[in-house]
Amino acid sequence: MQYGLITWTMEKIDNLDRKILQIIMKNARIPSKDVAVECGVSRAAIHQRIQRMIDMNVITGSGYNVDPRVLGYATCTYIGVKLERGSMYRDVVPELEKIREVVECHFTTGPYTMLIKLYARDNQHLMELLNDKIQHIAGVTATETLISLEMSINREIPVNFDDEEKE
Repeated sequence: MQYGLITWTMEKIDNLDRKILQIIMKNARIPSKDVAVECGVSRAAIHQRIQRMIDMNVITGSGYNVDPRVLGYATCTYIGVKLERGSMYRDVVPELEKIREVVECHFTTGPYTMLIKLYARDNQHLMELLNDKIQHIAGVTATETLISLEMSINREIPVNFDDEEKE
């Protein structure tokens, strides 16, 4: 997204939109009527506001969060990946997309060309993913693996009102 578009979108979000976002970010399954009551507006107004924010790409998704551990994926891992050339990033991403355990991929600055997040069943599965898949992708020259021992914070960026910038 371009900086000008982001600035335009931010200017189009008012305090009612921010209030709606705060509520639905805490509980995406909250009924619109409850959001309407909390905001002091009609349910139709809530529907219109949410649809407008979807159209403006302020709200970009919906769904349920599933705990990977319940599905048998006990190991959360971040892997720093070095490529022969940074320009190979666009060729490597489609290869990583083929690995279903990879859930995030970022093009980064610093010591790694990219940072990926994946879930493995256990350390043996992680080793197979690294040795048999990731390190076999053309252009990958090195990887560094960081295993997450515990997720301590998991949240969305806060939606502040103009007068709440610093608390």
